[in-house]
Amino acid sequence: MAEQQARKSLSRILLKISGEALLGAEDYGIDPIVLKRVAGEIRDVMARGVQVAVVIGGGNIFRGAGLARTGMDRVTADHMGMLATVMNGLALQDALESLGIFARVMSAVRVQQVCEDYIRRRAVRHLEKGRCVIFAAGTGNPFFTTDTAASLRAIEIGADLLLKATKVNGIYDDDPVRNPRAQRYRTLSFDKVLDDRLGVMDATAIVMCRDNGLPLRVFNLMNEGDLMRIIDGEDVGTLVAIGL
Repeated sequence: MAEQQARKSLSRILLKISGEALLGAEDYGIDPIVLKRVAGEIRDVMARGVQVAVVIGGGNIFRGAGLARTGMDRVTADHMGMLATVMNGLALQDALESLGIFARVMSAVRVQQVCEDYIRRRAVRHLEKGRCVIFAAGTGNPFFTTDTAASLRAIEIGADLLLKATKVNGIYDDDPVRNPRAQRYRTLSFDKVLDDRLGVMDATAIVMCRDNGLPLRVFNLMNEGDLMRIIDGEDVGTLVAIGL
């Protein structure tokens, strides 16, 4: 039943993209080839009439938690990480607009000269007008991850599905890079993700999805076309939902 509900016709989705996913073949920053391909896949999904919002990370430029471990004040480090997500958001906005897609970057911290402030009603209105909305700067608060921001924004805008784009095809019972025998889960309950500490998203993000009945699908952003396959209802990656 939960699988059928999660595969119903989608009208609005939120796509969570890590900053590391934008690295591609680069060691630092943004790979233009990856950026253009991601923008193209978002365009194709929007052409189906699906409203698309994006939460983007900043780990390809700065990662606040990593900087804090080197001795930097955690609040300062997290603020630097938030600004990195704004940079990535502007890059994605530019890539989308080069393909003829109207896009808006909305930041949880005030950077009014380069993007809009996040206002929920305005974000929903942008989506209703056929614009891709890119949420930057996480929640605007230190100590919270962009995974938590993705869950929060998805719930706030009433998304039908949260899509977590990673570098592996779903959630496994072990690290598939280290263990070639690791088995992929097709479906999971939120409670199992938490109890087994599977680590696909931080616990706060998972609890928010569970408590608000928001299904989550984890898939490999590097597999070209998988995003559209999910929109078409195909069994891609791992579905996490209530009742599984």
